[in-house]
Amino acid sequence: MPRKRASPNRNVRIADQIQRDLSELIQREVKDPRIGMVTIQNVELTPDYAHAKIFFTTLTGDPVATQAALSHAAGHLHNLLFKRLQIHTVPTLHFVYDETVAHAVEMSRLIDHANATRSKDD
Repeated sequence: MPRKRASPNRNVRIADQIQRDLSELIQREVKDPRIGMVTIQNVELTPDYAHAKIFFTTLTGDPVATQAALSHAAGHLHNLLFKRLQIHTVPTLHFVYDETVAHAVEMSRLIDHANATRSKDD
């Protein structure tokens, strides 16, 4: 009997579902005061679904403290995801602070400063 082939977009669909579920679970289930306003930006899964890199940004609080708190809560979040997801292997969660937004804000500030300086010179 031929094996049933997995959908080519399965990895993306599972990563999106993990992103949605984690956003909700962090807000509702994690009561650590070190975690402020957290936004899950992206989820990268390994092909075997064993590990997931969770990229997050924070609007309030220290990113390092938030990352430590999320890493501490990773086991609890893993168990909650296991109850929600309908897959055999729920990945181990690895939280990574996403500096893209901070870099974008800094670049915007530099552009605004350059434009202001340029208009003074003219």
